[in-house]
Amino acid sequence: MSHPIPPSDAEDRAEHESLGAMFKSLSTNLSTLIQQEIALAKAEATQTVQEAKQSATDAGKGAGMLAGAGVAGHFVLLFLSLALMWALSSLVGLVWSSVIVAVVWAVVAGVLAALGKKNLNKGKREMTDATQDPLPLTRETVTEIPDTVKPSKKENR
Repeated sequence: MSHPIPPSDAEDRAEHESLGAMFKSLSTNLSTLIQQEIALAKAEATQTVQEAKQSATDAGKGAGMLAGAGVAGHFVLLFLSLALMWALSSLVGLVWSSVIVAVVWAVVAGVLAALGKKNLNKGKREMTDATQDPLPLTRETVTEIPDTVKPSKKENR
C-alpha cells in the first residue's frame, strides 16, 4: 500500500497563494537580501579600514623608533670611523686612511641601498596582494544568490 507524498511548502504555496502574493514575497525577500548585503559590505569596509588604521599607527611608531636608533647608530659609526681612520693613519698616512674608510662606507651604502630597494618592492607586491579583495564575504554571498533572482544568467543559456 503506497502512501501519498505530502506536498512540499513550495507546492502548497503554488496551489493556495496568488501570483501577486508570491511576487510581493519575492520583492520583500529580495529587498531584505539587498539590504543585508549592503550592511555586510559596510561592516567589512569598516573593519578593513580599522585594521589598516591600526597597522599604520603601529608602523608609524616603529618607524619613529627606528629613526631614533638610526641617528644614534650614525654617531656610533662616525666615531668608530674616525678612530679607524686615525689608527690607519700611522700605517698609510692620514689622507689614504681617510680614503680607505670612505670606500668601505661607500660599499656598505651600496649594499644597503640594493637590499632596501629589494625589500620595498617586496612590500609593494605584498600590499597589492593584501588589498586585492577587500570585501571577500560580500563577494562570496553575492555569488550565492539563487539563480531564480538573477534572470540575466538564464537568458545567456
